[in-house]
Parts: sequence; structure tokens; C-alpha cells
Amino acid sequence: MTSSVPPVRARRRTALVTLLCAGLVTALTACGGEDPDKGTNGVGKLDATEIEKKAQGAADSADAVRLAGTLVSKGGTYKLNMQLKEKGGTGSVVSKDSTFELLRIGDELYLKADSGFWNHEEESGADSAAGGAAADKLQNKYVKVPQDDPTYKQLRGFTDKKTLLDGMLTLHGTLNKGDREEVGATRTVQIMGGKGEGGTLDVSLEGKAYPLRFARGGGGGTVTLSDWGKDFALEAPPQVDTVDYGKQLPRTSS
Repeated sequence: MTSSVPPVRARRRTALVTLLCAGLVTALTACGGEDPDKGTNGVGKLDATEIEKKAQGAADSADAVRLAGTLVSKGGTYKLNMQLKEKGGTGSVVSKDSTFELLRIGDELYLKADSGFWNHEEESGADSAAGGAAADKLQNKYVKVPQDDPTYKQLRGFTDKKTLLDGMLTLHGTLNKGDREEVGATRTVQIMGGKGEGGTLDVSLEGKAYPLRFARGGGGGTVTLSDWGKDFALEAPPQVDTVDYGKQLPRTSS
């Protein structure tokens, strides 16, 4: 004698098994997730120290880069928009009191600024008159900065690829690996310096492992890095737009 399962009960059991199987598949998929490194350069699989080395290596191998953003230091807050390569750089720097452009070709450094930049700190008497005369002469001209001038080294630093990148690509403290992020449309992996004060660096997960965004610790500003390897022209300004002030620039209020 054989038993049989009523058709209705059999259909219910089949539906229950199907539902459980579907739920199990969904749960397993959710637990496993999609591989976050699928279609990437694989840098995301490395630890934080290895990621930093990859980023530094990619940056060192690039002939050119653009830096744009804000840096905060004891001397004030600076907004940068600089194109840099080994032999020089060009771009603008904006501070609280002034805006100026820099152009460096080899060791020759040119500065272009408005009259406000060139005004003397002194506000009275002959010093004020001298400051006004200098401002009128130098405003919106490319002024060749003498290498012996005290400001030469400071201004040159804004145009030096190695100097700026070394300061951005070395995080302080024990490194930690952060979350996956995006800079623009590019996927990145983030690494962080110790205790949240060592800065953070977003490294590209697509193509070369270029650093794409740097945030200094303690609210020290954020800079994006782009146009890696994209060359640009460096040409001396026309003679008619250039002023050679001599061995030392006038003292300024910037």
C-alpha cells in the first residue's frame, strides 16, 4: 500500500523549498559580496605601507602633475593651482592678502602680482611713497626674483615638484588602511596616518597607482593631484612684460 501526498500540500512544500533556496542564495551572495578589487589595479589588496610605496613610486615616475587646493600653515592659508614638472612650474597662489602668479624655468623664477602685493609694510612718510612707486612699477609685470633675495627659496618651493610631493606623499605615524572612496569618477583606496593627525591619501585603483587627493591632518587643507604625466609648456615671459629689479625685491606686506 502506498501513500500519496495531497496535491495542494505537495505544491506548498515545493514552494517552501524554492523560497528557502532563493533566500539562502541571496544570503550567501550578500555575505560574500562582489569583489571590491574586481576590475582594479589590485592596489586595494595591499596593506597601507605597500600602498604608500606604490603611490610614491607612481608619482616619482611621472614627468608632470597638477596640484590644486588649499594648504594651511603657520604663515597662513594658501590656495594653490600649480602645474609642475622636473624643470619648473607655473600657476597661481592665493593668500589672505594677495594673489600672485609664479613661473619657474630651471633656476629662473618670475613673480607676477598686483599692486597690493608690492605695497610696503610701512604706511607713512617716505616708505609709503617708495612702496607706492614700487607697486606702480611692478604691478602685473613678470618680476625676475633674484636668487639672493630672502623670498626666493620660499617662492621657489611652490614651483618645485619634488618639494611639494615629498610633503604630501609621506604620512606620519602608524599607517592604516581606510575605506574605498572616489575622487571624481575614479575609484580610490584611502590610507591614513596615525591617530587621525598624520593626514590621509587617496590612491587610484584604476591604471597606475597615482595619489589623487591629499588631506593634511589637523585641518591643514586638502589638495587634489591630477594630470599625471601630462606635459605643458614653460616659456619665459616677453621681455616687454618683464622687470629685473636687481639683487633684492622690495619688502612686501605679503
